[in-house]
Amino acid sequence: MSTEASVSGSLRRRLALTLIGGAAVLAVLMFVAVRNYAVQVAQRGQDSILAASVTSMLDTASLHDDAVEVDLPYAAFAMLSTPADDRIFYAIFRDGAFLSGDADVVLDPDARSIPQFQSARVRQTAVRQVSASRTLIGADTRTDIQIVLAQTQDALSETLRQISRNAAFLGLGFFALAAGLSFWATSLTIRPLDRLTNSVTVRGPQDLRPFTKPVPDEMAPLVTSLNSLMTRLDQSLSQSEDFIAEAAHRVRTPLATVRSYAETTLQRVDKEENREAMRAMVRAIDESSRAAGQLLDHAMITFRADHLEREDLDLVALTTDLVTRLTPIAEMRDVSLSVLAQGKVRYSGDPILIQNAIRNLMDNALKYAPAESDVVIAVRSEPHIQIEVVDQGPGYPANQIDVLTSRFQRGENAGDTIGSGLGLTIAQDVARAHGGDLQLSNKAEGGACAILQLS
Repeated sequence: MSTEASVSGSLRRRLALTLIGGAAVLAVLMFVAVRNYAVQVAQRGQDSILAASVTSMLDTASLHDDAVEVDLPYAAFAMLSTPADDRIFYAIFRDGAFLSGDADVVLDPDARSIPQFQSARVRQTAVRQVSASRTLIGADTRTDIQIVLAQTQDALSETLRQISRNAAFLGLGFFALAAGLSFWATSLTIRPLDRLTNSVTVRGPQDLRPFTKPVPDEMAPLVTSLNSLMTRLDQSLSQSEDFIAEAAHRVRTPLATVRSYAETTLQRVDKEENREAMRAMVRAIDESSRAAGQLLDHAMITFRADHLEREDLDLVALTTDLVTRLTPIAEMRDVSLSVLAQGKVRYSGDPILIQNAIRNLMDNALKYAPAESDVVIAVRSEPHIQIEVVDQGPGYPANQIDVLTSRFQRGENAGDTIGSGLGLTIAQDVARAHGGDLQLSNKAEGGACAILQLS
């Protein structure tokens, strides 16, 4: 089963793109708003100057003997001067009839005394023009004077280009700053999720403690669900461990009882064919008992391997105790057990697992060691902490050494020897749980060598 999650995109990237997209929209809106406001301000400035200029021109208009006189002041044109030397057009009308100025300038028919502004074109040139009128009263005459004053917008356009350029730089700067802040805010927002992920990743399979560190409100349902799941898993594992312990007791005890009855019956049977049947029964019971025991041992090791209960051990004393307990079995097979060690070998490890591994290696050696041979268990601390078990049996099949530690894998030379193919697997699992490994080899002078190396 694949442990890879189905990925539909990055939450970090999605959040960052959302924030950056929002920043881009805001930058464009800011550019448009600044430019429009600048256009309005600049246009109002030009309109104010045009209004002042046309007003000063109207102030010089007078009526003499039914003739209109307008003395155009120099100041009216001087105030319209710009760095771009914008051109100025004007036209004077009396009661709507053209009197003087530029004939291409068109009079607004609705011109009133209050200046009126509009954008127009004079000689194919865009201009901003103002129209204003004044009523002149003579002795027996009343007439309206209209003046239209227009100015090109070269200076205004240049000013607006500069303002647009500055507004664009301001928008880009705002966007760059917002993008940087978006990445920072995204990382800051995702960080609690990263911490939770790391916390889950570094835990071993058996570490089912609830998460107690504070998390943001949005992550609370996720953490609550994880804690609930781990609580259920912890209960399930506890029930499994209890079941294994109970099963070990309930399986081994009846098998031992049946074997005892079978051996007793064997002594009372006279017919050879019946004795062979009883011997086969005893052998089957031994195989079943051993297989059940090693299956339960393997399950127990699997449960304990991820949360070792380490203690300060003397491996020499632990090995010597095992040799003492297995000596009666060795004597029944005319095999001698001995321990080689120099002083104590201290190690911090799980005593139950290490004892189980060494017992399986010793039991494996006893099964294949010939009668009147020696099985030597050497405990060393240099160059690594290791327990070496050497027998004088047939050794491991050379072409199977690499696979003998697999579950239920037995050598082709096992023959009728009772076994389940789990002893070396258990030893290797224990070694790896302690950061080491199991090394198998054949001795040059004959016999097998198994080294349980611990880190």
